[in-house]
Amino acid sequence: MSSSDIFISETVGTAVLILLGGGVCAAVTLKRSKALNAGWVAITFGWGFAVLTGAYIAAPSGAHLNPAVTLGLAIDGGTKWGDVPVYIGSQMLGAMIGAALVWLSYYGQFRAHLTDPELVAKLDEEGLVDRSAAPKAGPVLGVFSTGPEVRNVVQNLATEIIATTVLVLAILNLGLTKGLAVSGTGTLIVALVVVGVGLSLGGPTGYAINPARDLGPRIVHALLPLPNKGGSDWSYAWIPVVGPLVGAALAAGIHQAF
Repeated sequence: MSSSDIFISETVGTAVLILLGGGVCAAVTLKRSKALNAGWVAITFGWGFAVLTGAYIAAPSGAHLNPAVTLGLAIDGGTKWGDVPVYIGSQMLGAMIGAALVWLSYYGQFRAHLTDPELVAKLDEEGLVDRSAAPKAGPVLGVFSTGPEVRNVVQNLATEIIATTVLVLAILNLGLTKGLAVSGTGTLIVALVVVGVGLSLGGPTGYAINPARDLGPRIVHALLPLPNKGGSDWSYAWIPVVGPLVGAALAAGIHQAF
């Protein structure tokens, strides 16, 4: 598999992952959306289907779609270390493309939501109107990236580590049953694991479990010309990057030990 094969596969697959995953967040969050207030179950299943679709599209490259998965596979010996930068670079690019496509798909809803008089009045009280560089997380940041319900560095980091350990450990152990990989059923199981992680462990932080999934769209949020968008919460941004990478390394260590 050439570097160009990996690049194309991972970029397109990750873009679709973020388009569908960010899309369900937009659908549930934004005013004038038919799915407004559909709830957490809709989000978790939406992300599960996003993983399923992106993974089948990116099957030629092994469908990592996630720097944490790439790291775990590299530590475990299933991916060449020389290919790791190509995987991660492609995933970051794909995540940014996917986030931009979410904005384009919901352009009217973003404007309706962010210019709603009630929201503008609330932002004005907090001094956040038209202050894109404000440190506080903006009202639509959750469409693009994750954030904690209770801001506690130790807990937030631990949650991301634990959730990603579960995900990557499940992925590594799929290889023990060869029929799953041959039939393609393994991809479906990974998608269901993502749904399970979201339902069970997504409450505290929004379960990034993927550095590219969080960082790429967060950068796009910071760059997009969204009115009254507020800040991109960069003080928190390192947790959904470091936590999943630590969790992936821990999962690979557990897998090798047993």
